[in-house]
Amino acid sequence: MSALRALRQTSLASSRALAVRSVARAGVCPSFAVARRTFAVSAPKLGEGSSDVTLAQKLSEELKYEQEAAKPGEPEFVKAFREQGIWTLKDTPESDEITLERKFGNETIRVMFSTTDIQSQEENEYEEEEEVPEEETPNSYNVRCSITITKENAHGALSIDGMTADGQFILDGISYYSDSKTGTELTADADFKRRGMYIGPQFETLDVAVQEEFEKFLAERGINESLAFFIPDFAEYKEQKEYVNWLGSVKKFIEA
Repeated sequence: MSALRALRQTSLASSRALAVRSVARAGVCPSFAVARRTFAVSAPKLGEGSSDVTLAQKLSEELKYEQEAAKPGEPEFVKAFREQGIWTLKDTPESDEITLERKFGNETIRVMFSTTDIQSQEENEYEEEEEVPEEETPNSYNVRCSITITKENAHGALSIDGMTADGQFILDGISYYSDSKTGTELTADADFKRRGMYIGPQFETLDVAVQEEFEKFLAERGINESLAFFIPDFAEYKEQKEYVNWLGSVKKFIEA
């Protein structure tokens, strides 16, 4: 959800509230007014509801607004990231998950994150409806990440949980699974097995020297400041792109 979209929603919510207050001042119960209008309409045919045209029109207006606000083509920061040739970016349409993969020596490293954190944080900001001073910088979203490392010549897998925050990776914990499939597969069976296994200590409880060496270990593999900035930026871009696709798909369905 873009900042402009959130601002428009706030404006629309205020307009609707004003309309309800106006009806109340006129001595008419809003719910009664709606009920009278509903009973005055004959029963709609299947797929030909009385609200279909209006809904499709509103979806079309919102779609047009978002398309006009968006810059055409892929953002420059994404192009630059691809051109580095370090990470392979896997972005599946209609999915809220994004995967980054790379090879490092005999290791395969995978970083997974989602647009869910972007959505939830924007919803919280919208509910608070706080005015942001102009001098403040744009929001830097915190995005949870799941990092896995496997080796071609060794059994097992490291699974690292953490999040991006202001250009840094904040680590929560590092788990080791002796079976690499259990540690990396995205299946219900593998997830069930992981739930019953020891996941390791909280990262912050490790000796400070061990924490520092783990951070160096990950930074050497590209889990660094640059990636910590890229992930929330791409998650926000992905969420907005999926929202525009959603508007178009729902509009077509309503109009069919």
